[in-house]
Formats: sequence, C-alpha cells, structure tokens
Amino acid sequence: MPLRTAAAVRLGNMSSKLSQKMGLGAGGMIGGRVALRLDPQALAHLTSGRSVALVTGTNGKTTSTMMLSRAMSFLGEVATNHGGANMPDGHVTALSKQPDAPYAVLEVDEGYFPEVVRAASPAVAVLLNLSRDQLDRVGEVRTIEKSLRTALSSVTGVVVANCDDIMVTSAARDSANVVWVATGTGWHNDAASCPRCGDPIRWEGAEHWRCTGCDLARPRPHWVTGDGHLVAPNGVKIELSLRLPGKFNQANAVMATAAAAALGVPVEEAVQRLRGVSNVAGRYRTIQRSGHRARLLLSKNPAGWSETLTVVREADHPAVLVINAHEADGRDLSWLWDVPFERMRGRQVIASGERATDLAVRLTYAEVEHTIVPDPLLAIDAMPPGPVEVIANYTAFRDLNARAAQ
Repeated sequence: MPLRTAAAVRLGNMSSKLSQKMGLGAGGMIGGRVALRLDPQALAHLTSGRSVALVTGTNGKTTSTMMLSRAMSFLGEVATNHGGANMPDGHVTALSKQPDAPYAVLEVDEGYFPEVVRAASPAVAVLLNLSRDQLDRVGEVRTIEKSLRTALSSVTGVVVANCDDIMVTSAARDSANVVWVATGTGWHNDAASCPRCGDPIRWEGAEHWRCTGCDLARPRPHWVTGDGHLVAPNGVKIELSLRLPGKFNQANAVMATAAAAALGVPVEEAVQRLRGVSNVAGRYRTIQRSGHRARLLLSKNPAGWSETLTVVREADHPAVLVINAHEADGRDLSWLWDVPFERMRGRQVIASGERATDLAVRLTYAEVEHTIVPDPLLAIDAMPPGPVEVIANYTAFRDLNARAAQ
C-alpha cells in the first residue's frame, strides 16, 4: 500500500474510533471520508490485489451482500460492508479494517456503482433488480439503468444478473461474461416499455418477456429460483432451507450462490453457509415487548413494500406500518400510492411514524381499517398480546431498532 494511502487509512480509522467514543455514530462513513479526502485513490489502492465482488440493485443489497460474504468465506477471509454503508466512504472504512483479507464483497449504491467499478475492477458484479426508488433522492430508474449499462461495459469479470428484471437485463446484456439468474421477480410496474427503444414490453406467459420494437428479450437462465430450491446450471436441484422469509430472499440466495460459484465456491457449500443467515442488520429480528413478539421488517419503496406485504400475508397477524420522510427516506411520499396496501384489508392495522397521517390517508383510500399511533413502540403496545408485524421505511426502521435495543 502506498505510504500516502497507509497514512490516510490510519487517520481515517482514528476518526472512526473517535466518532464511536463520542457517540456520534458507528463510524462506518466518517473514517472512509477522511481517508478519501487525504487520498482520493484510497479505494483503488485498498481493492488492489483482492478478488472483489460488487452487489448493487434497488432492493436486497444488504441481504445479498451478507449472503455472498458468508458463501465466499469458504475461500478465505472476506472484507465486507454488509452493515449498509454502501458508498465509497463506507467501502474504504470496511476495507481498511481488514487490510489483509484476500476477498472483498461490497454493497454498492446504484448511483455510485460506476465510480466503484472504475476503482475496484471487480471479479464479479451482481445486479439484483432495478425499480423506482424515491425520485427526489435517487433519480429516475431509466437513468440509473443507462449508467449501469455503461459501467458494466468495462467489467472484465463475471456479471451475475437477474434475467426476470427488464431493466437489469438491458443493463447487463452487452457485458462480455454474463451469468443469468431467473429469480421469479414479481414487480414489473417500472418496465412497461423497453429501456432501449421505448416500445412496449410483451409478456408471453408468466416467465418470458420481449420488447415489441427491438431484440431485447428475456435471456435463457443459467440458474433458476424455484419454490424453496434452486436449479444449478448442471440441472441439479438443491433445497435452500433458508431461515429468512419470503421468495425475494430465496432470489437473493440464488444470486449470491451464482456469484460465489463464479469465484470457485462449491454450490452445496455456498447454500449450506446461507442457511445460517437469520438476521441482517436488524432485519427480520423479533423483539419481545409488553406481551408482544414483534417482527421488524424493512421496506423502502413500492417494489420492496409489495414483496414484504406478500410475506406478512402468510399469517393474519396485526401490523404496525411506520413511515418517516427524512432525506435518507426521500421527502416525497407520493410513492405510497403505488404500494398495494389493499392486501392489508381485514386485519388490525396501526399507522405510525412521523408521517403516520400521510400513511393513514393512503390506507383510507385502500379501504384498510386502521388507527393512528405516531410512536411505533406505543403502537406495538396497543396491539393485542401475541405476534405483531412491524414494517418500516429506512429511518423509521433504524430508529426503531435503536430504541428497541435500549
């Protein structure tokens, strides 16, 4: 490591520790920010000589990053940022804490993906999905697709891509070495027209799709996500037996397995390691409070909420829905009208969070009977004893986790 980088990293780590001691945060960003200010090439130097996997997409990045890092630990020590600090600052912090790890798995914010690709020269790039996130925070999904498409053109390693996602397929199709994964993605509301030519997308059955104006079409998958299992490229069917709920986590697991296999991890070994994942940065954990077992679930955008509402529909438990609108959430709450809250009809629901009244308006139009309790912990207390589903967006989830740990 160059002397300038080594000095920058050392001072960055000191800043991170100081931030923790002063109670200003976990230090996951500040250390990297200091290091990059002192050496703008720090990320490139810290990834040099490592086998790097990058994970990006709208939803599932943190979970898939943890899964992939678990699978790759079969090969050796892995440096990773699966806590969610997914910009270059967080990458530098994570890598500097494990400078000798020969492998790195980095969750990457979609907007920073081109910059990180240039710095890290990944051996594997994983594209999970692309859907509309908060427009005032992230930007239009087609703009993101084009930037990822350009970035992937320079990737010489393997690109693992979700062929059931139209935007991802467009972004990855021209890459030199693509491994396609069929995930059974159910959200198509942001890709009614082709991202390349603008003509309508036509679905033929439940799986195959194609553009009506150009040659963009669903590729033949190498890996397939089944109902509780995967099918590997050699045709072998393997049960997943995950501890995490939902079909979307099965898809995350198959994407992670495909990426690990591209780096030399045996498929059975990768799946075995994924079976131990039960808690991802507080997601899916259950807290005990005043006679309640509250399961905490994170959802940040229409596609994520749609998948989570499918999971909680499996049991008719009461639900607390929590919405904030800070900068990290997106201040524009118009996206609430794209969430299929109609699925919550017939169960006990409380609208909570700093923007509980905005949520309540949407629930009213969805004909979901509800009450309003702005404090999510008090909302849990207001439910009948027993299981409660708590679904929250980003800062609401973060704050709830912190308060529940006190």
